[in-house]
Amino acid sequence: MEPMTTNRDPANRKLHGLFVTGTNTGVGKTYVTCQIIRQLVSAGIRVGAYKPVCSGAEPRPDGDLAWEDISRLSRALGGTHPDDRICPQQFLAPLAPPLAAAREDRSVSWEGLWKGLAAWAGCADYLLVEGAGGFLCPLTDDTDFGDFATQLGWPVLVVAGRGLGTINHTLLTLEAVRTRGLSVAGVVLNSPSADDADLSTEANGGEISRRGDVEILGVLPFEAEQLLSLEGLPVTVNWLERCKSRNVS
Repeated sequence: MEPMTTNRDPANRKLHGLFVTGTNTGVGKTYVTCQIIRQLVSAGIRVGAYKPVCSGAEPRPDGDLAWEDISRLSRALGGTHPDDRICPQQFLAPLAPPLAAAREDRSVSWEGLWKGLAAWAGCADYLLVEGAGGFLCPLTDDTDFGDFATQLGWPVLVVAGRGLGTINHTLLTLEAVRTRGLSVAGVVLNSPSADDADLSTEANGGEISRRGDVEILGVLPFEAEQLLSLEGLPVTVNWLERCKSRNVS
C-alpha cells in the first residue's frame, strides 16, 4: 500500500470541512452536498467540492462522456472550477473505484487523492468532501473511504434514505464512523425517489436519533426546494459550525 499522506500536511491544514458519506449508494449524497454548497455560496463563503474518485460515466448527446456527480457539484459551485479539481481520478465502469480502475488497467492513487485535496487550499476556505457508495466502500486496492476520512480527520455527515431498512443501515454507518475515532456532524434523511415513503418513514428519524445518540439535522423530501425540514417546518443548519473538527491533533 502507498504511504498514507495525512491531513497534517501544511496545505491540508489550511482547509476545514465535512466528509459526506452515505448509508449506501444512491441515497442522495451528491444532492445533499450540492444543497449545502449552494447555501454556503449564497452566504458568500469560499467553498469547494471534492470527490476524490468517481466511477460510472454516462454518454452525452454529443458523444462525449460525463460523470453526473461531478457535473452536479460543478453546477452547485457556479461552474467556477475545472472538473479535474473537483474529481482528479475518474473511471468509466459503474463499479467500486478499484474495480472500475482495474478494468482500464489503472489503479487509484492514494497519493493522488491527497494531492487533489491540497489543490483546494488556495481556492476555498471550506471543503465538502464526498465519498462514493458507503463509508466502507473500497477506495484503493488496500484502503476504503473510511481510511480516507480517518486520515482527513474532519466531522462526518451521514446521508441516509428515509424508508424501511434505514435504521439498521444508519446505525451501522454511525458505528463504523465512531470506531475510527471520528465525530458525527449529524444525519440527513433524504428521499432519493418519489415512491420511497412507507409506514416506517415518519418514525425512522426518531429511532435513529435515540438509538444512535445522533442529531437528525433534517429531512429532504423528494426534490425538495428548501434545504432541510423537521416536522414539516424549514430548518437552517450552521454548516460552518459543523465543519469544526474535534479530531485533528
